[in-house]
Amino acid sequence: MNDNLVNEFFGIGIQNGKTPENLGVLWRSAQNLGASFIFTIGNRYAKQACDTHNAVKSMPYFHYESFEDFFNNLPKGARLVGVELTDKAEPLESFKHPRRCVYLLGAEDHGLSKEAIEKSHFLVKFSSQLSLNVSVAGSIVMYDRQLSKPRS
Repeated sequence: MNDNLVNEFFGIGIQNGKTPENLGVLWRSAQNLGASFIFTIGNRYAKQACDTHNAVKSMPYFHYESFEDFFNNLPKGARLVGVELTDKAEPLESFKHPRRCVYLLGAEDHGLSKEAIEKSHFLVKFSSQLSLNVSVAGSIVMYDRQLSKPRS
């Protein structure tokens, strides 16, 4: 029998993604780094030209028109982890990733919406001298999740 409190999964996506390249690169990383599903929120995106591994056809992909629609459809028991440079965010280096969670990234030019920040169960950030491309930031978060660290 499966113990649903031990089983792990995670999904990752972008709110109001700015460029199709960001989506394609993030999805390719998601496929390689163990994501269970990928998603987008909002209509600010186009065809994913950089999804060379065709991750969108290899794993579940969800699209939500609004943050509210997304939040109301989070998987049961999953925690929302917002990735955002804010004083309230925990350093990724010491963050204990939840066993079941959804990582949400914002576009480089706007970040996460105020509502997304307020409704995130956790906020994480990591040190960087300059701002990073959203797909690179997402890849770093997923890589960190793979490290042998305690889960929450």
